[in-house]
Amino acid sequence: GLNALQGAQLMNASKIIAVDIFDHKLEFAYKFGATHVINSKEQDPIAAIQELTDGGVDFSFDTFGHKITTEQAYKATRKGGTTVVVGLAPDGMGADIPLIDLVRNQKTLVGSYYGSASPHETFGKLLEFYRQGRIDVGGMVTRKYKLDEINEAYDALARGEDGRGVIVFD
Repeated sequence: GLNALQGAQLMNASKIIAVDIFDHKLEFAYKFGATHVINSKEQDPIAAIQELTDGGVDFSFDTFGHKITTEQAYKATRKGGTTVVVGLAPDGMGADIPLIDLVRNQKTLVGSYYGSASPHETFGKLLEFYRQGRIDVGGMVTRKYKLDEINEAYDALARGEDGRGVIVFD
């Protein structure tokens, strides 16, 4: 999610909206380019996005990967817009996308596995953006764990505590 925010910022998006259920993650999202945040436990994200954007976004990204979040991302996309599903849903999980809406509203639904990019074409550009200070990689790391703390790291991930936890080897 944080990388999608930074990507939108690199593309000069005028409104960058982050949706999450954790307030601390939404506050963190501002540091990575979000101009607006929505806690989907407190308000309907689709209605809030449509109000903020006068009818929906040009591009939406589901970086979580769940039926509910994919459907929300799709419904928040305006006519002619694109929904990109990045997060991996559990095997066998589907999403209800009304095909009549997909066709009538000329929407595009795209799956993107790890950015669907070629490392040879993309990594050099990303490294240059990093060197120029246009993307923040280190700022995503909110906690470091030793290898023997790996179970604690997974538990924190499951609870949604860390922006990015990393395992360091001494």
